[in-house]
Amino acid sequence: MKARFAGYVYAAALAAALGASTGAAAQDKTFELKLAHWVPPSHPLQKALEAWGASVEKDSGGTIKSKVYPSQQLGKAFDHYDMARDGIADLTYINPGYQPGRFPIIGAGELPFLMANGKGGSQAIDAWYRKYADKEMKDVKFCLAFVHDPGTFHSKVKKISVPADIKGMKIRPAHATMATFVTQLGGTNVQSSAPEVRDILEKGVADAVTFPWGSIPLFGIDKVTKFHMEVPLYVTTFAFVFNKDKYNQMSAAQKKVIDAHCTNEWALKVAGPWSDFERNGVAKLKAEAGHEVYQISPAQLAEWRKAAELLEKSWSDNVKKAGGNPDVIMKELKAELAKFKAAY
Repeated sequence: MKARFAGYVYAAALAAALGASTGAAAQDKTFELKLAHWVPPSHPLQKALEAWGASVEKDSGGTIKSKVYPSQQLGKAFDHYDMARDGIADLTYINPGYQPGRFPIIGAGELPFLMANGKGGSQAIDAWYRKYADKEMKDVKFCLAFVHDPGTFHSKVKKISVPADIKGMKIRPAHATMATFVTQLGGTNVQSSAPEVRDILEKGVADAVTFPWGSIPLFGIDKVTKFHMEVPLYVTTFAFVFNKDKYNQMSAAQKKVIDAHCTNEWALKVAGPWSDFERNGVAKLKAEAGHEVYQISPAQLAEWRKAAELLEKSWSDNVKKAGGNPDVIMKELKAELAKFKAAY
């Protein structure tokens, strides 16, 4: 009986030991994520990424920590998609329009006179693009998409009021669609990332830029521009994308945390403060000495809208080449914009 009891004790102890070791093995590995972007740390996006990382850390029980790397510290603005793909960073902020032709579907969001505001526009573009992201951005794990509040032309040399004013000008476009627009109107494109805009304007390499309002003072572009056309001309599409290998290394519980932070709700959390920041820039520039913020007439607006019709055809052709149905895709986007009260 004693021998049998001793055997039970040994078996129970062994089971307890095995249980303890299994529990230890089941504990989540700790990750230190690199979150990369290319705007200054004073930009609203910095706080948005910090908030995203802090929320992920809290919900993961401290097993997913992160650090934000601003101002192109880990690589050039143009390279941030590939940085996420290659694991140079774990989560990156990308402008798909920095690489013309590579992401034709999301380029729909860049078309002029499509979105009236950044908040609803961000929710709409995020909800709409999720259907297409896995194919178009297959090298990474798509997290969320958003836009800034509508931007416009800001010029150093003269007022831009009608499409004909672009002819002969050197303009830094926000993205591929605006670059095509400038070319169609007889202007010359000068490519640069956002942090380089002030320099190219100051040196006379460019005469004007398409940019959102609040970012004009933020990047010091107010020091080298004077004329600002007050019309919601365009937005720029952005996305957060995640390194697939890092995501696949995570436990099921950790993946669930990341997924819970790659949602339409988080698209609005990221875009909301930035949208307010950009909108407030209109009043800032109006209050600055030496700046002329001007509106255009209904007839002039009609000229711009007519000139922009060619852009949708170009976008449509590019989507067809990529195997998509542009009519269906655009109809879906406009439906989301109407749903979120962001249609122009």
